[in-house]
Amino acid sequence: MYAIIETGGKQYKVKEGDTITVEKLEVSSGDTYTFSNVLAISNGDNFNVGAPFINGASVSASVLGDGKGKKLIVYKYKPKKGFHKKKGHRQPFTELKIEKING
Repeated sequence: MYAIIETGGKQYKVKEGDTITVEKLEVSSGDTYTFSNVLAISNGDNFNVGAPFINGASVSASVLGDGKGKKLIVYKYKPKKGFHKKKGHRQPFTELKIEKING
């Protein structure tokens, strides 16, 4: 059994017991978070697709913690002008463990 959920402008295919990293959520470590934006659920031969979401379906997950991703370097320059600009960025994320798929 798996589900396709939407959070942070992205879609994730999840199964029970999976650990995923999503865009930072405003929850503390150890809490339970429920995704109500479920796009599709597959249970063996039965595949249910929402338009755009499935009514009454949800996915429960426990929050493992927050963190920052690997550093990304943004480098800009203009040739023959002596212009160079270097910036770094680390995207914050929340790590979740999928507990139950309801639907």
